[in-house]
Formats: sequence, structure tokens, C-alpha cells
Amino acid sequence: MAKHNIWMSVSDLMTGLMVIFLFVAIAYMLKVRENQNVLTDYVETRQHLHEKLVNEFKGDTAEWKMTVGKDLSMKFKEPQVLFVSGSDQLQPRFCEILNSFIPRYLNILLNDSLADRIQEIRIEGHTDDVLMKKYGNDPYLSNVLLSQMRSYNVLKYIREMPAYQEFTEEQQKRLEFWFTANGLSYGKALDDEDEYVAVSQKAINRDKSRRVEFRLVTSGEEVLENFVDKIK
Repeated sequence: MAKHNIWMSVSDLMTGLMVIFLFVAIAYMLKVRENQNVLTDYVETRQHLHEKLVNEFKGDTAEWKMTVGKDLSMKFKEPQVLFVSGSDQLQPRFCEILNSFIPRYLNILLNDSLADRIQEIRIEGHTDDVLMKKYGNDPYLSNVLLSQMRSYNVLKYIREMPAYQEFTEEQQKRLEFWFTANGLSYGKALDDEDEYVAVSQKAINRDKSRRVEFRLVTSGEEVLENFVDKIK
């Protein structure tokens, strides 16, 4: 009877394990490269759009009291110009600003080579923490309603602008896909250093907290969020 060669069996087992390890390593490297490509694409998209917005509005930011954030937010920060305190009706000066801002802003986004990477244009209404009694006795919820009506009225004004009506039917459909109106109350209120109060734990600066923001969300953010969820 032939003797069983135990060393041959161990050798075959080790070879099989090495092949499995090789496939696992290759799959891991491909996944890392894929994630690197997603991150690179995300960063380059945001840098590209940020540079175009900065260049377009660099002559207006001081006059409008507006800043262009690296997070692709356009922050209008002079509350007296935006709305009367406690009101959701746009001030005449804010309407004038929107008449100049909106056509140029939307033309950039609609005609940019990266337009397909844009997922959302968020119109955000932000308030301070003063109770709005006409909307209830809860300071936060009452300001949710006020900020929501403000963002709604901004979007309503945009859609009624003659410049908006000049966009093609296809472009208007894309804008309807992009635009959302969001009332954020004082959940993202700011302190004296323009930091979120919820993070800094400092006193709220009511003037700085009352603002309107236009914020872009790009497709890369969804991809990155999905990736983070998978590796948790």
C-alpha cells in the first residue's frame, strides 16, 4: 500500500490559501483605487464649481454682504436687507440683489460641463432664537415655520422672475429637480466667529444667524456617504 504524502497535502493547502489571499488582495486594491477615484472626482468637482462662482461674483460680494463658501454655499448675511424682522416677505433690496444674482448663478450651473454632477440647490432659511408667537409657543418650531416661509418665498420669487421664464423647458425641468426650499430655524445658528453654536457652545449672534443660503449638493457627496455607511 502506498504511503500517504502528508507534505504534499500541506503544500496543496498552502497553495490554495495563497491563491485566495491573492484574489482578496487584488479585490481590496481595486476597491481602494475606486474609492480614491470617487474622492478625487468629488474634490475636483467642488473646486471647479467654487472657482467659477468666486470669479463670477467677486465684484458683488462686498456690496451684497455675501460670501462664497468652499462648501459651495452662497451666504447672504445682512438680515435687514433680506426680510423685515419677523416677516417672510422679501425686502425690495433683496429682490434687486436676486434679480442680478439668480440669472448669473443659474447660467453657470446649467451650462457647466459638470452640471450632471449637481444633485440639489438648497435654498436655506436661517433665523435667530426669538419666539415667533404667531406660529406657536415653541421657539424652535415657530422659527421652523418662519424660515420655511422665507425660503419658500425666495423660491417663489425666483420662479416668477422674467429671467427664469426665459430658460428652456428642459432647463426649467432640471431646475425643478435641483431646487428645494428648506426652513432650518435656528438649528444652525452662528456665534460671533461665524461658527455653528451647536458646535462651539458659545452665545448665539442673532444678526449673523438670520441669513439666506444657496447651497449646492453634488453627486459625489451621496457616493461618499454610501461608502462610509458600507465600512461602518
